[in-house]
Amino acid sequence: MKWGTKYGPDYVNRLYGMVARHLARPFRMVCLTDAAAGVRAEVTCAPIPQLPPIAQPKERGWTKIASFSPELAGLLDETVLYLDLDVVVMGPLDPFFDHPGALPMIRDWYHPVRLVGNSSVYRYRPADRYALFEAFCNDPDAIVTRIRNEQEFLSEYLQGRGELSFWPAAWCQSFRVSCLAPWPLRIWQSPRAPDDCRVLIFHGEPKPPEAMAGRPGSFQTFRPSPWIEPYWQA
Repeated sequence: MKWGTKYGPDYVNRLYGMVARHLARPFRMVCLTDAAAGVRAEVTCAPIPQLPPIAQPKERGWTKIASFSPELAGLLDETVLYLDLDVVVMGPLDPFFDHPGALPMIRDWYHPVRLVGNSSVYRYRPADRYALFEAFCNDPDAIVTRIRNEQEFLSEYLQGRGELSFWPAAWCQSFRVSCLAPWPLRIWQSPRAPDDCRVLIFHGEPKPPEAMAGRPGSFQTFRPSPWIEPYWQA
């Protein structure tokens, strides 16, 4: 999904290339977007289904709930593997389609006790999730007032139905958590390439281009990660 101006079409085009190199089975990539210009021809672009107005001033990813909309019937009618635009695919993706679970997600790195998912990578069958979309649309004001963001809503919704499950921890790793050395060691130690990682997640900052270049001269300084570049290609 691509909305607003945060990500250009180059992110979609790179994601397609990474998936094509790491997925053995036939696939079709769909980008739900409000700006399709510049997206490579192999990607099917479609409008993002409408959500009710969100009474929350800061962007919290609620637009992702539109991926479960019944408006997408016919466009998304098979098993869907959702990938955030800013991930780096580093290994085979086929196991994500075979792993058990109704809607597996990433176990969030910042909640070691609470069962909270990260929605950078999840898999679902669209026809099975229209009720999730309707549950959000029935009372969005109450939900966004009580819950911080869409992935916490997904986690609560799935846990209440006994369906919350997670990928193996090594499959989806965080650049910030798994690759960066603790402060101040990151001033001298280069970020390490994670072992056994299939999808590297860039939640918050930095994003892949900055991670490759490094960030000198600030409290959040870190060294370059040139090992990302061979993966981050269209």
